[in-house]
Amino acid sequence: MVADKAQKVSLLCIAGSPRRGGNTDRLLNEAVAGAASKGAMVKHVTLNDLEIAPCQHCDGCIQTGGICAIADDMQWLLADLREFDRFILASPVFFMGVTAQAKAMIDRCQALWVIKYLLKLPVGLKKDVARKGAFISVGGRSHDNLFQGSITTVKSWYHVLEAEYMGEILVKGVDHYNGIDANDAALKQAFALGQQIVS
Repeated sequence: MVADKAQKVSLLCIAGSPRRGGNTDRLLNEAVAGAASKGAMVKHVTLNDLEIAPCQHCDGCIQTGGICAIADDMQWLLADLREFDRFILASPVFFMGVTAQAKAMIDRCQALWVIKYLLKLPVGLKKDVARKGAFISVGGRSHDNLFQGSITTVKSWYHVLEAEYMGEILVKGVDHYNGIDANDAALKQAFALGQQIVS
């Protein structure tokens, strides 16, 4: 039984929306359900419930060898980002980018950047385990480039995490609370994404 648990794929799902139970959360919950249906170990984190200060560009992580100098919830989240195998970040579009909660978390991963690029050490703690990441986002507008800023940021973040960017679910033109419930195709895609990322 212990061996089976050790072999389970671990998935860290990060909710970046400040609004609980809304469209982005609904899609992420479907992805969690999809991953769980494949037997993955899933941890669900809601950034708005955490204390995560903005990066101060203090270079403390350089002086400490990749340990952030700010003592808040980002300390254990950084450890999770090194320990887990797969990742899904979910964030609605705020001013053509990810939310402030998601961006603060991403910026604080400067400590992992130090580990990767300055210390030349692996970010992932498990040897020979594939690290993959996906992105879920919902936007109220219908611009062609609505998700471009967010995707650029998220891909850069996954590159630092050494996680292969395996895809996204992007739904535009949904602004009403729980409006995503009318989009059965998107909900099914989110469930399938959860299954796919842990397979």
